[in-house]
Amino acid sequence: MNAPTAATVSESKTASPARGLAHDAIGLLEDTVIGMASSAPAVSVAFTMAALAAATSYGSGPIIVITAVPMLVIAHAYRRLNLWSQNCGASYAWVGRAINPYLGFMVGWLMVAGYVIATVSGVEVLGPSVLAVFGADAANVWANVGIATAVGLMMLLLAVVGIRITARTQIGFAIVEYAILVGFAIVGLTAVAGHWSGTYHMTSGWLSLSGVGGKGSAAAGFLIAVFIFTGWDGAIYVNEEVKQRQKSPGTAALLAVASLALIYTLSIVGLQGVVSPVKLQANSSSALVYTAQALGGSSWAKVMALALALSVIATTLAGIVLTARILYAMARDGLLPRPLAQVSRRYSTPVAASIVVGLSIVGLAWVYLLATSAQNAFNDVVAEAGILFALFYVFTAFAAIVFYRRRVLSSVKDMVTLGVLPLAAAGFLGWIVVKSLLAAPSSQLWSLGGVICVGLVLMIGARVIGKAPFFGLQREQDPG
Repeated sequence: MNAPTAATVSESKTASPARGLAHDAIGLLEDTVIGMASSAPAVSVAFTMAALAAATSYGSGPIIVITAVPMLVIAHAYRRLNLWSQNCGASYAWVGRAINPYLGFMVGWLMVAGYVIATVSGVEVLGPSVLAVFGADAANVWANVGIATAVGLMMLLLAVVGIRITARTQIGFAIVEYAILVGFAIVGLTAVAGHWSGTYHMTSGWLSLSGVGGKGSAAAGFLIAVFIFTGWDGAIYVNEEVKQRQKSPGTAALLAVASLALIYTLSIVGLQGVVSPVKLQANSSSALVYTAQALGGSSWAKVMALALALSVIATTLAGIVLTARILYAMARDGLLPRPLAQVSRRYSTPVAASIVVGLSIVGLAWVYLLATSAQNAFNDVVAEAGILFALFYVFTAFAAIVFYRRRVLSSVKDMVTLGVLPLAAAGFLGWIVVKSLLAAPSSQLWSLGGVICVGLVLMIGARVIGKAPFFGLQREQDPG
C-alpha cells in the first residue's frame, strides 16, 4: 500500500469518527443476504420472466449464466478495492481517489439515485401483492397508499434501530422468500419434464443462446438479464460494520452474485414453461403469480404473492439502509449537508440520512400512487434505473484498473484479474448501456438527462458553496 499521505490520513480520521457506525456488528452471511435483498429476487423474476422468455425464445438459462460472469468480475473489482479502503461510500470514494474527485461525486449521485428509484419502483407494486394475499381489491388506491406508507415507515424504524436487527430481519425474509421461489421452480421443472397438461415442453433450444428454433436474440436477452442482477453491490455499503471488514464485504458481494445466478436460472427456467407461451405473455405483468396458480390453484398463487410481498419489503429495508450509508459517507466528506453525517449515540446508525431516505421513498410512492399524471414520468425514470447501476459498475471497474495499474503490469495473473477481465466486463456493461439508450424512447432519455443534471448542480454546489476538501484530493494508486 502507499505510504500515508495528507489525503489518506484525513480520510482515515473521518472514516472512523468517535461516534461512527457500529464495528463488527454483522457477519459474512448477513452481509451476503443484504446484498441479495437489494436485488429483490422474487420481484426481479416476476418482472422479467415473460420478457426474457420472449426475447430469448426460451433460451433464458444460458443468457442468465453468461450474464453472471461479468457481474462476478465486477464484484471481484469491488473486492479488491475494498481491500484498499473500507468506506461505506465505496464506489464514489474509490473513483474519486483513484481517478477524479468530480467523477467520484457523480458516481455517488448515480448510486443514490439508482437505489432510491429502484426502491420506490418496488414499493409501488407492494400493495397489490399484499392485497392479493388477503383476497382484497388490488386496485384500491388508498389501500395501496396505506400499505406503502406503513411498510416504508416500519422499515425506516428498523433501519434506524440498528444494522444487527436489520440483518436478522433480512435473513428471516430471505428464508421464506427463497424457499417459496425455489420450491415452485422445482415443481415447475417437474411439471415441464413430466409433460403435464398445459405445459410448454423443454427442448434442446432451452440450452441454446438462440433459443427454440433459433428465434431468440441473445442481445435482447442480455439487455434484460443484466438488470435483474443489479443491487448485489449492497453487500459493500455496510463494509464499516462487518466483521473482518477488509475481507468479508468483497466475499459477500461474490457470494451474492453467485447465489442470485443460481436462483434466477432455476426460477426462470423452472417456471417459464409451466404455461403456454401465449398464456405467459398474456399474463406477463403477473407471470409469477399466474404460473403458481397454474401449478397449485388460487391458494398457491397467494403463497407466491406472499413471496413477492416479502421481496419488496426486504428490498425496501435494504434500500433505506444502504442509501443512507452512501449519503452518510458523502456528507462525512463534506459533499452533502453535514447533518446527514450524524450518527446516533444509541444505535450507531446514520439516523438523519436514514430518515431523509425513508421519507423520500414514502413521499415518492404517494406521488406515484395518487398523482396519475406523474406516473408516466416516473415510469420513464424507473426504466432507466438499471442504466444508473450499470454506469457506476463500469466506473468502479475502471477505478480498480487505474488504482492497481502497477500490479497489472507485474504478472500475468494480475494482468488478467486486474486488467483484462475488468476491462472486458466494463466493455460488456458499456455495450448494454449503449444498446439500452439507443432503444429507449425520448421521454426516458430526457428523464435520464434530468437525473444527471441534478447531480451536476449538486456537485457544483458542493464545490463552490460547500468547498468540500474532497475535490482537492490527490490521486492514489497501489505501489505494485
